[in-house]
Amino acid sequence: MDLPPESKMNSEGEGRPAPPTSLPLQGGPTQRKKLSAPRISLSLDQSEDDLGETPDDLDINVDDLDTPDEGDYLDYTDHEKDWEDLSAVSIREPYDPIPTYSAEEERQDGKLWRTVIIGEQEHRINMKIIEPYMKVISHGGYYGSGVNAIIVFAACFLPDSDREDYHEIMENLFLYVISTLELMVAEDYMILYLNGATPHRRMPGLGWLKKCYQMIDRRLRKNLKSFIILHPSWFIRTILAITKPFISAKFSSKIKYVNSLDELQELIPMDNIQIPECIIRLDRELMESAENSRVNSFLQGPEPPAAAGRADRPDVAGASSS
Repeated sequence: MDLPPESKMNSEGEGRPAPPTSLPLQGGPTQRKKLSAPRISLSLDQSEDDLGETPDDLDINVDDLDTPDEGDYLDYTDHEKDWEDLSAVSIREPYDPIPTYSAEEERQDGKLWRTVIIGEQEHRINMKIIEPYMKVISHGGYYGSGVNAIIVFAACFLPDSDREDYHEIMENLFLYVISTLELMVAEDYMILYLNGATPHRRMPGLGWLKKCYQMIDRRLRKNLKSFIILHPSWFIRTILAITKPFISAKFSSKIKYVNSLDELQELIPMDNIQIPECIIRLDRELMESAENSRVNSFLQGPEPPAAAGRADRPDVAGASSS
């Protein structure tokens, strides 16, 4: 006898539950699989019998755990106090804000340094340190036709050689003189060197003058037509005599000595030349001294020939006896 399909399936799977035909909305009596956690051992002296213990049987003795001593703790108390002190100081004494650099101050700071190019090399001039001595070189106008400049160099405005920063001043002053000379000169020019009323301690050294001559551009050397020295002294004459082997014969021929302002006025126009007061006073004293010397010579008169003859006789006698 054949069974229906449904009863046949039930007889074949009597030991199995029938598969559900729908999902329960509120959950059914489903069983969850219980997973056992791995055994954790916190004791170093654990025996082999403990291997069978489950996590529920763990017995941890807190008193037996090794804990760090009090000396092993890091002392954070002092550091916290330090931070508190720093915060208190910052509150009591706030930092001053950075001052704002105004445009005027920036312009003033830019004036303290000047960049020049001399001999295809860039140089920086400290304008602050040479500020009291910038009158050493000036423009004295023009002479003749065209733009023939007169460059005035006043040695009386040079610094004293006993200064501690003398070499630094002279180095920057040298760059200033050379660069200014290149700006002032367009074509031919002459240099008026005011040597009078300059004490020996302010006289430029031989090395400084030689360096100036060597650093002058070839164009400036060629266009220099005259080098006039007013009130020359034995010192400046000696320096020029020593430096003569180092300078060309053409330059030596351009040097002229002038003893007074009146004599200078006959050579060049004096309208735009600023002569320092000390040189004017010296020129007046020299003129008065020369006038007094002429007056004394006139009052004494020429020496009588007889007196001159008597004065010569002892020399002749001494010469014959010798």
